[in-house]
Amino acid sequence: MVAIPGGTFTMGSPESEKNSYDYERPQHNVTLQAFFMGKYPVTQAQWNAIALMTDLKVERDLDPDPSSFKGDNRPVETVNWYEAVEFCDRLSQLTGREYRLPSEAEWEYACRGVREPLKLDTGKSYPPFYFGETITGKLANYDVSRPYRDEPPGERSKGTTPVGEFPPNPFGLYDMHGNVWEWCLDDWHHNYEGAPTDGSAWIDDNEPENVKTENQSYSAKNEYKSPYSRLRGGSWIDYPDYCRSAIRGNNFRREDRNDVVGFRIVCVSGRTG
Repeated sequence: MVAIPGGTFTMGSPESEKNSYDYERPQHNVTLQAFFMGKYPVTQAQWNAIALMTDLKVERDLDPDPSSFKGDNRPVETVNWYEAVEFCDRLSQLTGREYRLPSEAEWEYACRGVREPLKLDTGKSYPPFYFGETITGKLANYDVSRPYRDEPPGERSKGTTPVGEFPPNPFGLYDMHGNVWEWCLDDWHHNYEGAPTDGSAWIDDNEPENVKTENQSYSAKNEYKSPYSRLRGGSWIDYPDYCRSAIRGNNFRREDRNDVVGFRIVCVSGRTG
């Protein structure tokens, strides 16, 4: 886990960002408290260890080996949102700490690795990727057959790569661009009108009674009205447009599994006992 310092940043993309989308706007400032985030996406070895701890089961069984691209140090994939939440709940029981999926705001803040907001009336913007204005096959695992700017095209990726093979961002996080899409807590919204500004997950009038709103611990037992949750970061099969810091994926329902989708975890509190 990596300590992510608290701070304020500007969430979303400007209209001037190449191949950006209206659902990434309006840009807005978000202030977050400090939290911890997984240095890498959850690996297959980590998933297997928790999946086999059936005595910790909260709501559902977990397939110990669901991934299409095998390897202990590759990211786990082909797990749905509910299974990712079950993993977090089991880990919380095991450790006495509160683990969960990140909110969209936490994910984007951590991805960008910035702590200063933009002055929105100046026309300034963050770069599309944490390493700068463009992306190459030496920086992330994605479909390099279509360039983002002027870089030469390469061969299309054939699957996930082991975590940590590409450079980290300023906070020390790896694989935030490409490799696997990462589940977030939030419901899908068509734009940022009315979005929270405190870093919390955006759930529409459907917070179940067992949601601990103070520390945002979400149980796998929860039923959500929206069938779609947020995905962030892009994957090994995606063009660079879909691997930008601001991209918001909505291709999968919470119950869907796919070999382009994994997750990483956050921890926001100390031991509970």
